[in-house]
Amino acid sequence: MSRRASGTSGAPVARTGSVTSGPYAPPTPSRTLTVLSADGARLHVEVHGPPDAPPVVLSHGWTCSTAFWAAQIRDLAADHRVIAYDQRGHGRSPASPACTTRVLADDLEAVLAETLTRGEQALIVGHSMGGMTVMAAADRPRFREHAAAVLLCSTGSSRLIAEARVVPLRAGRVRSWITGRVLGSRAPLGPVTPVAKSVLKYATMGAGSAPHQVEACARIVHACPRAVRHAWGAVLAALDLDHGVRGLHAPTAVLHGASDRLTPPVHAHALVAALPRCVGLTELAGVGHMTPIEAPELVTGRIRELVTTYVTGAGPADAHEQGSTPAQIKEGA
Repeated sequence: MSRRASGTSGAPVARTGSVTSGPYAPPTPSRTLTVLSADGARLHVEVHGPPDAPPVVLSHGWTCSTAFWAAQIRDLAADHRVIAYDQRGHGRSPASPACTTRVLADDLEAVLAETLTRGEQALIVGHSMGGMTVMAAADRPRFREHAAAVLLCSTGSSRLIAEARVVPLRAGRVRSWITGRVLGSRAPLGPVTPVAKSVLKYATMGAGSAPHQVEACARIVHACPRAVRHAWGAVLAALDLDHGVRGLHAPTAVLHGASDRLTPPVHAHALVAALPRCVGLTELAGVGHMTPIEAPELVTGRIRELVTTYVTGAGPADAHEQGSTPAQIKEGA
């Protein structure tokens, strides 16, 4: 597998699709890299924080970008080395004709190879499609070498269309058909208007999400090219990564929003049941699919806990190894 990288200084750069001030304005990275994946696809990678700090790798979801993690990066970069990258076709990573879960795994491996030293352990965090990226890479040697632990946020491994509740109809063929057409649409999203924000909030966020949180999500999602949104939407519609969950042997925590319509709580519970080493389920009351933006302090806090336990500390045996059920933590946003 061929991987090469070129680095640049952390000079300020324009960030299309992100806010420019406040907690969701993306911080300037310490350095940026262009990483080549196995098929030559170019990936935009950012590194934040001290070079000798414990590493955290962030993999964002469908229609998002590194800007999605702005709140986590700003907090964690004080004492962690935070590595965030744009999935191919998203943010500043050019689109590629290859859109499969295999290339998602290739891309994550390439990022790990270029940003971590041999044997270095990191916490790997995946939100939505980023979590699916982790599942797809679960059996890869490079992933196993570097994954001290995993946090899966607002994600699922299969039946995404069948379980989604973005269309307010009873579960069944009609709802699944409409959901598939909505999520796989080629139509442009257009400008970020009040109506567009209302639709996005209903589909992806909890009812109590603050206007500035909705604004941040809308700017990020609307910046994703419609061809990329359509191509990856088709991949998600046919997703089957149940085998990847069963092969994910790193200690893995699951976090989800109780009001998530895109990946409802049924997915989180299925992950907990299937993971070989689940180390806890965190349910965020009143929160939808965009957990890192809707509940930034709670998500960042869970990341810090996992780094302390599995990256910098000895780490206790996980719940399954102790012969008990993983703890379920219910928290308010």
